[in-house]
Parts: sequence; C-alpha cells; structure tokens
Amino acid sequence: MTTFYPSSPLGEHIAGIPTGRDVDWQPLVDYRRFDVSETTIHGAVAWAHGSEIIHSFGGNVLCYGRSMMKPLMIKVFTKELEGCTWEQKAISVASHNGDTEHVAAATSLLPESEQPLMLTPLDVPLIQFGRQVRRPRRWYHCCSGEHAAILRGCRGKGWNRAGYMLPQHPFFLAYLEQLRRFLGPTWEPLRTAKDGCGLPTVSNTVGELAVLYAGLAKVRNEDWIWEAMVRHPDLVGGFNRLDSTVMKACEGRVIAKEGADGLLGLAIDHPDYPNGLGVVIKIAHGWNPQATWYVARAVLGVLGFELRNPYGLRRQKAFVVPGIVPEAYLPALEKVATWDDWDPDQDRWYYDWHDFAGADRA
Repeated sequence: MTTFYPSSPLGEHIAGIPTGRDVDWQPLVDYRRFDVSETTIHGAVAWAHGSEIIHSFGGNVLCYGRSMMKPLMIKVFTKELEGCTWEQKAISVASHNGDTEHVAAATSLLPESEQPLMLTPLDVPLIQFGRQVRRPRRWYHCCSGEHAAILRGCRGKGWNRAGYMLPQHPFFLAYLEQLRRFLGPTWEPLRTAKDGCGLPTVSNTVGELAVLYAGLAKVRNEDWIWEAMVRHPDLVGGFNRLDSTVMKACEGRVIAKEGADGLLGLAIDHPDYPNGLGVVIKIAHGWNPQATWYVARAVLGVLGFELRNPYGLRRQKAFVVPGIVPEAYLPALEKVATWDDWDPDQDRWYYDWHDFAGADRA
C-alpha cells in the first residue's frame, strides 16, 4: 500500500532503521585555536579485512553509499566497456567536477544520436573559478560519465535503455548481485531511495561499505576498474579533490572514491591484508572534504602512505582522535602531523601578553 512520507516534521521511528539521532557518532577531528576546540567534526570509521570488520569507531551507522558505490555499480558492465579508452573507463566511475576534460570524456561514451537518452539533472560545474556564464547542462553533472557508461553498457547487453534509472531495471538488479558477492547471497537493502542523479541508491551500514571496499581491493585484478582509476585519477574527481589526490599520492596501491553525503571509501592493497583492506569514513553532518582529508591522511599515514595535508585552516590547527585507527597503529598515528613545518603559528601571540598588561596597570 502506498503511503505519503513523511507524516511528521519530527520524523517517524521505523523499527530496524536507526536515525542519526540514535547512533553513537564519535568525534573524529577537532579544530582548535591555541588549545581551545572551536569546531568538532563527528562521524564514523570502519576498517574491514575481507569480510571481517576489524575496527569500528563511531557506531555502525546506516547510510546510503551514494556515489562511493560507482566502482561496484560499473562492475555490471566491465565486459561491455572493455573496448573503451582508459579515459572513458575512468569517467564511468567518476563524480567529476564538470571541467572540459570531464565533459569530453563523458560525451565520448555515446554517439550524438544517443546522447538525449542520458538523464542526469541539469547542472553547472562543481568547482567554478571566476564569473560563471555557462548555462546548466546535463553533461556538467558530476554523474554524467556514469550515466553515459550505463547506457552504453545496456546497449551492449541488449537491455532496454528506457527506464535505466528505475529500481526494477535489469541494471539495478545486476548491481545488487554485485553487492551480494561480498555481503552474502541473502543480503537485502533495508531501504532503496533516489540518489541526487536519479539512480537508485541502497542503504548500507558503514561496516558493510568497508567490506565492499575490501572486496574491491581483493578482486582488483579481475577487471579494468582499479587500473582505470589509478591511471586517470583527475577524471574520477578533479583538481584538488580528495579522492583524486589520494590516488595520485598512493601510486596505484589505493583507489579512493568520495560519496555524498560525507563519505570516503578507500580500497587498499597492503601486504598485511591479503584479503583486501577497506576503510570507510562517514562524516555525520555531511560533505566536509577538509575534515575528511585529515582523517584520510591519518589512516593512510599509519599504513605507510604519504598524503599531503589539505590547505591550512585560518588560525586554527586540526587534531585527530585516536579511535580512527586500530589500537596497534596508535604509535604511528602520533607521528602523522596535521600541520606542516612551514605553517606559521598564527593562533596565538609569540609573547606573554600578561607581562605587558601588568606593566600598564602598574
């Protein structure tokens, strides 16, 4: 029976579906000005080795995987897209900025006569410089490459491309089977909703998302997805995007993918984790690339990867919380500085102002 949702601005309580009010969010990083915390970013982190969750901090939160799931979604079409260029393959799993190179790669996936089938929302480039004079276009949308790849893949499989964004379409049903490869044959999502681009997105716990990313690392050589992402990281995100920067810094041993709202997935090829290591970060209040960047730098740093710090804060310093890594990594975490040697110490004066204030009173 169809019912309207919601029925109350306070939100309904649905059995088995905890809301953000019910879960045990934890502080992940705080911004301090001369020792006093001014901003605290809460969230959750999960580490998985193969199908085992080896560390969880901040509660096993239920959320939607959103665009973080694109490497798994496009696994449905790896055979049909095998003959594409590396640029086309990379843009198929992208949440791109809408720059010229992104639009060129996305549009190249479809002949001009089929491009009207692509139904992303109208949008402008995600990161804009200077005065914006461009009109919204579907190709500027961050998911346009994925949508074009899905349409091309559906043509290759002989599937009807009408309704490719609906949850009953063969594409979505095949995508669920990809998730069951790693989560078990009986797994079912508690909720399926419309993503920002119109495609279905399913609910997963942060732990499940970490298991899925561990799976991506374990099966990294079964198809071209891993290689495409590390060959063209700037097509996956764009200039100064966190996921693109992670992949460039880790030189082919990590694939990273951002997802709205406040998600980062890391699939890590590491000798200590032969079944694949997956780490997922979820920010409680939503997309916050700078805060996520500090946490990602810490996580990757204890594993031996060097990710630079994000652009500095304004007269503040960032401090990460020990719980973001397993206890065995705490000594290494102490050595991953969240500021740079050249950062000026701008959150205080270099003298004791009380001395001067006392002289004035005298």
